[in-house]
Amino acid sequence: MQKKVFYTEYAYIIAMLLNSMGNALMEKSDMGINMVVAPVYLTHLKLVDTLPFFTFGFAEKVFQAALILITMMVVRRIKLTYFFSFCTAFLYGTLLDVMIGIVAPIPDDTLVMRILLFAGGVLLCGVGVSLIFRSYVSPEAYELIVKETTKCYRLDLGKFKLAYDCGSLILGVILSFAFFGFGRFEGVKIGTVVYAAINGPMINLFTRWLDGIFEFKDGLKLRSFFEAGAK
Repeated sequence: MQKKVFYTEYAYIIAMLLNSMGNALMEKSDMGINMVVAPVYLTHLKLVDTLPFFTFGFAEKVFQAALILITMMVVRRIKLTYFFSFCTAFLYGTLLDVMIGIVAPIPDDTLVMRILLFAGGVLLCGVGVSLIFRSYVSPEAYELIVKETTKCYRLDLGKFKLAYDCGSLILGVILSFAFFGFGRFEGVKIGTVVYAAINGPMINLFTRWLDGIFEFKDGLKLRSFFEAGAK
């Protein structure tokens, strides 16, 4: 069967939409979120009552900007791709707030509904991440800091990513206790554990599925521009 052409620029746009909607659904379910963004989410929960503008999406923009600055200090270099990564983070944060507003009216008063919301969010994020891997546009800061640090210091990518994820999880637990006490556990919940366990295999499954159906091609002659900014 001949594969259909899927332009990588469309893959980037659709990935941004799917990832923002997926995380909005998981946030709505209140069953736990991706452990990588748990510190950001908890900081948002702590500050939003005092600072109404400090939405989840706004917190993402601030935190990812800080991560990009940390990346520059760690690798001791400034690259054009870092600016593009911030643009991606800004777009994602904006879309996240929009999607949270869209899913707000969805009822979440039963356990079944919350499970459906969480499952839908996980699936959308799985497809979204798989699509973003097919794009040449600079990734968000979470992927950037792992990629650049391991490349600069010749570290094992898998081990460093695992350490980064575990560090985010531990920080999320610490912030939950620090911000809300031991009687109110926020951010890192049972859904976070489930997501961490199935995320890798799920992304691999969706990636193979997409590659079996589509042939990913660039529609615009911009890949060399982005790749030049990454050097």
